[in-house]
Amino acid sequence: MVTFIRWLFRLTGAAIVLAMISVLTIYYLASRSLPDYNKRLRVSGLATPAEIVRDNANVPHIFAGTDADVYFGLGYAHAQDRLWQITTMRRTVQGRLSEVFGPRTIEIDKLMRRLDLYTLAQQSVQVQDARTQAALKAYADGINARLSEVNRDALGRGAPEMFLFNAPIAPWTPADSVALVKLMAVQLSGQLDTEVLRARTSLALPNPDRLPDILPDAPGAGVAALPSYASLMDSPLPRYAANTDRLRDPLSPFHGKELAGASNAWAADASRSASGGTLLANDPHLGFTAPAIWYLARMEFQDGGVIGATIPGIPMVLAGRSQDLGWAVTSSYMDDLDVYVEKLNPDNPEEYQTPDGFKPFATRKSIIEIKDEAPVTITLRWTENGPVLPGSHANLATITPPGHVASIAWTALSPRDTTLSAGVALMFAKTVQDGIAALEPYVAPSQNVTLVDGVQIAMKTVGAMPRRSANHQSQGRMPSPGWITSNRWQGRSAYAANPEFVQPRGGILGNTNNKTVDRPFPLHVSFDWGDTQRVQRWQRLMQSRQVHTRDSFIEAQLDTVSPAARTLLPLIGADLWFTGEAAPNGTQERQRQRALSLLAEWNGEMNEHMPEPLIYSAWIRALQTRLIQDELGPLSDEFTHVEPLFIERVYKNVDGAAIWCDVIQSAPRESCTDMARLALDDALLWIGEHYGTALESLRWGDAHQATHDHPVLGNVPLLRYFVNIRQSTSGGDFTLMRGKTSGKPDAPFLNVHGAGYRGVYDFADPDSSVFITSTGQSGHFLSRHYDDLGELWRRGEYIPMSLDADLARAAAVGVTHLIPRQE
Repeated sequence: MVTFIRWLFRLTGAAIVLAMISVLTIYYLASRSLPDYNKRLRVSGLATPAEIVRDNANVPHIFAGTDADVYFGLGYAHAQDRLWQITTMRRTVQGRLSEVFGPRTIEIDKLMRRLDLYTLAQQSVQVQDARTQAALKAYADGINARLSEVNRDALGRGAPEMFLFNAPIAPWTPADSVALVKLMAVQLSGQLDTEVLRARTSLALPNPDRLPDILPDAPGAGVAALPSYASLMDSPLPRYAANTDRLRDPLSPFHGKELAGASNAWAADASRSASGGTLLANDPHLGFTAPAIWYLARMEFQDGGVIGATIPGIPMVLAGRSQDLGWAVTSSYMDDLDVYVEKLNPDNPEEYQTPDGFKPFATRKSIIEIKDEAPVTITLRWTENGPVLPGSHANLATITPPGHVASIAWTALSPRDTTLSAGVALMFAKTVQDGIAALEPYVAPSQNVTLVDGVQIAMKTVGAMPRRSANHQSQGRMPSPGWITSNRWQGRSAYAANPEFVQPRGGILGNTNNKTVDRPFPLHVSFDWGDTQRVQRWQRLMQSRQVHTRDSFIEAQLDTVSPAARTLLPLIGADLWFTGEAAPNGTQERQRQRALSLLAEWNGEMNEHMPEPLIYSAWIRALQTRLIQDELGPLSDEFTHVEPLFIERVYKNVDGAAIWCDVIQSAPRESCTDMARLALDDALLWIGEHYGTALESLRWGDAHQATHDHPVLGNVPLLRYFVNIRQSTSGGDFTLMRGKTSGKPDAPFLNVHGAGYRGVYDFADPDSSVFITSTGQSGHFLSRHYDDLGELWRRGEYIPMSLDADLARAAAVGVTHLIPRQE
């Protein structure tokens, strides 16, 4: 027995030692790729010495003798800190994820190959202006210099993820950067999903006239009634069809309409600024990841400095400022994509119908390599309208009759995409007028760009705007027959037709993805907008002061009051407040009374420490589910987020919308008060099961955690605790400090989408400007800069956004000197 115990101790000790050795070995290998920011390095491709000064937040300030060498330095810095990010994004747009991740990503690769964005990017390189082509080449040389250094000095393959998912890294090319701009268009677009959902809902509703209730238009002039989707098709379709969309992998760039791009931006001219200079604030909204997609950087060109938010892989500041000009971006929600249903030739499925008869598809074979499996060959097919997409994507199969396929026309599919040239030109603009002119070549993704110089403010919608026929059958709101001439695009509208606002009378302008113009179709810009709620709060905050300051703009960025809650609670609770007999503790009636009492005294602030936001959110979510389930059946699961305008229409009985309160399948006639009470009981039951029955002790932040998750390692046991960044957060779907919830049944209120970047610029004193990102500059989870900005971001704090070189050097964490190699 003693011998057994002795050997047990020995084996246990050996196992512990082996485990420690393994951990230390893994740590050593992973730590090899931690960048050294203090060094001198000789590199090829550089004409003059370059200096990368990293301030105490690890923001690189890049100085060199030529502009090309500044871009080289940016490429090197991006590759130092975000090599895994840029190579994974490149694989995504190329449709080559499966070479690394195996069958898991095959459907993503198939779809990206069908869109053929990388081929289009390669074709677009040649149409960039000379300055942009030079920038692209120098930037690629900077990335490749880092790759050469990693290979030469065995620097842990450049990123710790490379040990788990090892694959050769090809040199970076100018086409790669152009392709990443097109990938941005994929991530920001929700038009395809919106069209398909509108068609499916039209088919599912017993009364198609109720379509404007559940999918309402933004307030403004009405839109003429659309035909039902079924009437557009020449073949019958089922009322309900099973969900076929399977692309919801964290690596997928297809996020659906609810999680497409959003943003806030607002500006004030000197007449509305306490400092006498113009002000600009911006917080673009994207899905949260670790690290954040944004990377802060400063580039010192011969013409002056530029500082702001970049996306690794793209050589430009997408949101930021120079000494003379500031620019902010928000998603415009321009309708720049149409879905077409193409009729196949019944005698030859390789042909499709056009206005001139049947024509063959343009086809090409494409081979997808899959890790540890045989490669797959797919046939890419294009029509005159655009690429043919699989029925599994975005539920296209559910709205495509037998004998037909679906294709899309989309501005991002241009082979002459000069968006990067526009972005590079903007960095050198000096005035608002220069900025507007610089953005004319911009193609996709469409954005509202708010511009501020020292005197003026302006906002311009940029991006190619399709020109449609006034006789378009669905006005681009639902899929339409692709063989009918009037449904097809008729070119591109002139840049001057894009909405433009310069120096408004009130001295303030802004955009929260709200409706910006009310023009009749086909000059409408869009029918579907990203916000009808946040703009109400923004207007109130902007008009509550005669003059604004940098701090009042920050206060607005961080505002967490929900206008939707303030509007909806008095409607749905009108007949429930302070009614009913006193009920004993432990009863459902008493729990309901406690919840209503809390909500009655609540001002709509979605504060992470309060219980009311959770009670309200659960109630309104349960209410929408009860209202739509009987009419939409299985399709109700697609409505993952609350639509405030729908609830408002129902409870105000707009055009008879209160009929949604009656359950079709039941004999009694339910009132809207009945539905509100039942939904509140549903919500309290759900809260009790997940967070407990002590309502006063609930915290919204426990449910509304920001999920900065690593898209690859985030689900790996144990490792996820090192790579994922979770934070209790305030805000919600409809607050200016937007914290978009997931809408998933198991965790519907996780904060998955919001302002990964915030910046506020004061042109009375430009160096007092501030900015922040939601995680940190480094993509290496062993680096202290992986999450060091995240806690500041959560608390609503910022770091200086200065172009003062001495200030950057004063507390630098490192200075990298890049020296030209003598060839």
